[in-house]
Amino acid sequence: MGQTTGLPLYNQAAVDTAAVMIRAYSTSFGLASRLLAPRTRRQIETIYALVRLADEIVDGVAAAAEVPPPEIRRMLDDLEAETANALRTGYSVNLVVHAFALTARRTGIGTDLTGPFFRSMRADLTRAEHTQASFEDYVYGSAEVIGLMCLQCFLDGRTVPADQEKRLREGAQRLGSAFQKVNFLRDLAEDFEALGRSYFPGVTVDAFTEADKHRLLDDIEADLLVSGAAIAELPRDCRPAVALAQELFAELARRLRRTPASRLRTTRIRVPNPVKLRIAADAVYRHRLRRTSVPAYSTPDAERAP
Repeated sequence: MGQTTGLPLYNQAAVDTAAVMIRAYSTSFGLASRLLAPRTRRQIETIYALVRLADEIVDGVAAAAEVPPPEIRRMLDDLEAETANALRTGYSVNLVVHAFALTARRTGIGTDLTGPFFRSMRADLTRAEHTQASFEDYVYGSAEVIGLMCLQCFLDGRTVPADQEKRLREGAQRLGSAFQKVNFLRDLAEDFEALGRSYFPGVTVDAFTEADKHRLLDDIEADLLVSGAAIAELPRDCRPAVALAQELFAELARRLRRTPASRLRTTRIRVPNPVKLRIAADAVYRHRLRRTSVPAYSTPDAERAP
């Protein structure tokens, strides 16, 4: 066989770039994504690589490189425009954007999802505090649409009954919402001290109380309850990875619940790696036992081949 050249080689380089980028940034993501089929894993990596690329523009890397604020805004606008153009043409000179476009064009991800995402990223450049309305819009764009993008990859163009699709979409959005809110709570002190941001409406770091903590965690657990119920209706080969991601964040929420509010004002809580590995083993075992227990939508192996 001859050496791969031209567009196939460029496509592979783009997908490989996305994989390297996301693995450099997230150990939890890498742990869960290993449970996905290879093609699905590569698609999810391209989504999170684009998310990380935008995050780094607004979360201090561009500023650390001494890029002036107006130029940072222009960079984010240019990234959104480049992404939209790649969705239309199937090509970008930015390898991460090109990889994302390959996934988006295959699975039906469009600007109806990327637009809200970039709107939320743009809010981080100007907004230090949120109202309830702006917070809900921010969480939708920064997290819920990511869940919907991932769901598009899990379904990969296949159709499901309308009622099942509604439950899957709600589950994807609620899981993304829970992830984001857990991250906000975990990073409460860091976001305020390093970036000057306070995401939760009416919550200030200096006056953060036990009542605040429990109220926020009650909301997170409500999201996780809905998202957890939807996992059984996902394609069979995606369930263990999503269940693991859910359980990793549920464990972090439990640890936040046990941590005094006064400590959360100064300390970033983590799930230790040995605990993550135990949770991963439990998730794989539990969902193997359930493989034949739920007659929900599943996909023949031949259709899942990468």
